Amino acid sequence: MWRRLGRTGLVAVALAALLLAGCGGGSSSSSGNAGSSGGTGQQQSTGAGTASSQAGGTITIGINADPPNLDPAGSTALVDRYVQNSIFDKLYDVDANLKVVPVLAASLPEISADGKTYTIHLRQGIQFTDGTPFNADAVIYNLKRYMSPDSARHSELSFVSDVQKVDDYTVRIVLSKPFSPLLYTLTDRAGMMGSPAAIQKEGANFGQHPVGTGPFMFESRIKGDQIVLVRNPHYWQKGLPKADKVVWKVVTDDNVKVVNLKAGQLDIIDTVPAQSVGDLQSNSAFRVDIGPGLGFQGLYLNVQQPPFNNVYLRRAVDLAIDRAALVKVVFGQTADPGYGPFPAGTPAEAASGTPPAVDLAKVKQLLAQGGHPNGFTFTLKIATSPVNQQVAQVLKNMLAQAGITMNIQQEEFGTLLDDSTKHNFQASALGWSGRPDPDGNIYSWFYTGGSLNDSGYSNPKVDQLLDQARATSDMTQRVALYTQVMEIIHQDVPYVYLYFPKNVKAFTAQLKGFVNVPDGIIRTAQLGK
Repeated sequence: MWRRLGRTGLVAVALAALLLAGCGGGSSSSSGNAGSSGGTGQQQSTGAGTASSQAGGTITIGINADPPNLDPAGSTALVDRYVQNSIFDKLYDVDANLKVVPVLAASLPEISADGKTYTIHLRQGIQFTDGTPFNADAVIYNLKRYMSPDSARHSELSFVSDVQKVDDYTVRIVLSKPFSPLLYTLTDRAGMMGSPAAIQKEGANFGQHPVGTGPFMFESRIKGDQIVLVRNPHYWQKGLPKADKVVWKVVTDDNVKVVNLKAGQLDIIDTVPAQSVGDLQSNSAFRVDIGPGLGFQGLYLNVQQPPFNNVYLRRAVDLAIDRAALVKVVFGQTADPGYGPFPAGTPAEAASGTPPAVDLAKVKQLLAQGGHPNGFTFTLKIATSPVNQQVAQVLKNMLAQAGITMNIQQEEFGTLLDDSTKHNFQASALGWSGRPDPDGNIYSWFYTGGSLNDSGYSNPKVDQLLDQARATSDMTQRVALYTQVMEIIHQDVPYVYLYFPKNVKAFTAQLKGFVNVPDGIIRTAQLGK
């Protein structure tokens, strides 16, 4: 399950060039049999699609979990980001080529020679949907809120020491040290701008009544069923949004989503089971877009409590799993085996390493070294989707061959996230949808006290290397640092990497304006029928 829930050679080269340059880009998406209606062509200034479509109508989108938190300050799930991107504009966004484009910022930032000051000029004449103005004060309010230790964004902005007002439409971000991932960080939740008035009014309930400047406004929610957004009639981008309404429909079973898509009850679905890809591709009424992804899936191991406070047992589990077999059985062409946080085609892919071959003799040796020569038992918590159950069952069978008994406990996705955040688990199946800059796939996961470090892992050497990578602008040097980090992580195994999901979306052929951006976010402003 995507956390909080989380190719071509040309793509690899382009992505590498992109990060080396800071914000360049390359092609990102490959189509299925019928291809994408929106294609992967040039983007407008906000990164939204470009295909023309008629105005009006309702777009119904099937998503695989109920979004736990629509407040960007506390959100940790991909399904949150789906909805948030329709409600909240960001300072910057990425387009289909992962090129950074200004949204609420008027231009790319001016960066000081020492890399420690970013000056951002803002667009003028924009209001939040509650009628309050978007300006420098609003940006400062939001960024300082995200910098709070209580925010899930804290780790992402930990190098930011201050945010200053230059004038009503200019802010200055001051860093304690150079921070090369900052621009990409501001293309995600840390760059989302909420209404300060609404945040102050709603307090902890802001996620239930979110207010931004985006193309759609929150209208209603039925917990566990759907979230309804309606058109922002005063949206600042002329001609957008295309649709009158967007309904995010929760359908946890991917097979049911496909049935509902075929029945016309859904216009687009966020994931497609491997066995349905060929069927949909062969049907002219539908489109399947298979693009590269940025994320990974795997298992948190809680290093703070038994049995996984024993490093030998963590290594035994890691070595007993056949990633290639898992992908072949469950995912087919929709995923690749993984052994790190950086998928193929991304700038730091070399640091991930190659999945090891299963070595049961070595596993037995590790179990003996860990004081459990006859194996041990642990519980893996998973979300409730059939795919999660299938993955867990395959892992259970693999581990059983090594004498390791894995019990499976299913939980509603929000509960799974909550338990994971509170370290209330032995092993937890949660992944990450991924970010364009490698820092976004590793720092918060392994840095001591990081906002996604649910394993409770701490290693001063890893902290030092991660900080050093953040402060380094040269990507070759950064990859060398991440390689050192991953060599340590592969020995300490606070997290078992399993596979890299591809970015697979299916939709009705009537849908116009869809662009399959590698970050996996379904951008709705351009969608229409």
